Amino acid sequence: MDFLSFIIFLSLIWIIVQVFHIISRSKAIPKMLPPGPKPFPVIGNLLDLGDKPHKSLANLAKVHGPIMKLKLGQVTTIVISSATMAKKVLQTHDQLLSNRWVPDAFHACRHHEFSLPLIPVSTRWRNLRRICIEQLFSNKILDTNQAIRNKKVQELLVDTQQSSLTSEAVDIGRAAFKATANMLSNTIYSMDMVESKSDQDKELKELVWNVMKDAGKPNLADYFPVLKKIDPQGLRRSVAVNFGRMLDIFDHIITQRLKLRKVSSSKMNNDMLDTLLNISEEKSEEMDKTKIERLLLDLFGAGTETTSATVEWAMAELLHNPEALSRAKVELEQVIGKGNQVKESDIPQLPYLLAIIKETLRLHPAVPFLLPRKAGADVEINGYIIPKGAQVLVNAWAIGRDPSSWDNAKSFMPERFLGMEIDVKGRNFELLPFGGGRRTCPGLPLAVRMLHLMLGSLIQDFDWKLEDGIKPKDLNMEDKFGITLQKAHPLRAVPIPV
Repeated sequence: MDFLSFIIFLSLIWIIVQVFHIISRSKAIPKMLPPGPKPFPVIGNLLDLGDKPHKSLANLAKVHGPIMKLKLGQVTTIVISSATMAKKVLQTHDQLLSNRWVPDAFHACRHHEFSLPLIPVSTRWRNLRRICIEQLFSNKILDTNQAIRNKKVQELLVDTQQSSLTSEAVDIGRAAFKATANMLSNTIYSMDMVESKSDQDKELKELVWNVMKDAGKPNLADYFPVLKKIDPQGLRRSVAVNFGRMLDIFDHIITQRLKLRKVSSSKMNNDMLDTLLNISEEKSEEMDKTKIERLLLDLFGAGTETTSATVEWAMAELLHNPEALSRAKVELEQVIGKGNQVKESDIPQLPYLLAIIKETLRLHPAVPFLLPRKAGADVEINGYIIPKGAQVLVNAWAIGRDPSSWDNAKSFMPERFLGMEIDVKGRNFELLPFGGGRRTCPGLPLAVRMLHLMLGSLIQDFDWKLEDGIKPKDLNMEDKFGITLQKAHPLRAVPIPV
């Protein structure tokens, strides 16, 4: 066979192989991606996000459905916007969809290598989660620390009382943040994180919010990997600086505690920090100083911002809906009695207060997209494929306002939860403020206690009116977007002693 004949023979073989390949592909079941808006060249659907992606994507889901595909730059993103779809992601296929999509901004400080919410499901993740659940957030531990939370709420009420004497408006979010920060810091390391009569609460709140805002902001470096080294929006640098400032605080606290522990006469505090240091001495592979610092950063970063924002939203909704506030006050008067302190043990006997918190979390979930997930393999849901490597967003904000799950979905109606067997623990997929599946927030038991105690106490001890004579119907209820969802305009209200 001459050279030309050999080339022709090879060409024929190649053509036959290609024909068989095309036939086999045509017989195979195609991978059908979910529907979604048509992407622009290069940038994809980035312009569809807007400055409030939780709302933009909720509106797109009304057109394209509860499982929707976006192309954000070079990243395939699947958006889940219904309880039915959320159950399939967070429960049915949780094993393949439970790892995290880590924002590029977190890579500069390597936080994703240590953070419980961000590290992959693994032995290290399971050990860290077990420590949190058993040693930090068990009912036994939380019951032991009730006195700390009661004391810090009383300090919140004393500060509020001082404002009432001069008819000075209280920044509800800032006051709740200070109380939350000091509840956490006294529970964890037996001292106030925010000193009385200082601006530390304002500075710390801005620091935490800046981290949440930068980490939640759409980042070109996430969607175009070639830009990661450039950091075009400066988000990596900004998060690294703010994380560094927070880590310096915790490094100082841990270093001081380690020095005290070396003094034989020093008395152990037997707080969370001592528990973590004891574990680090016994099992250094599970816990060390760096991991403790990162865990404290997670606890404060997530715990303070989400809790204080929820208290602020709850108070805003009650002042926006005076009938609900009146009903809550009547319940507290009947169950607690005028002049008596609200205690955690009272909470189960206050169904309307419980309903207010649920309704607030339905309308204003602290983390509107939960935390982004990453598909570990191709996953089929309702005939559509979530491709391996895709970013998966569960729009908890949209699910909480889905009219197919909720009557009068946009209205604040706490009474909808009276007599309804639904909770916020991740078992009811219509209400997912703390996530679901194995990635449910481990700090949920503590957060729930703090929320009810603070809100109930503020309602019990004071009447409230909006600053500058603003009428309830005119209260601005706009939000601003980050990893967490804050009020765009801080709630300021004047307390009136009962």
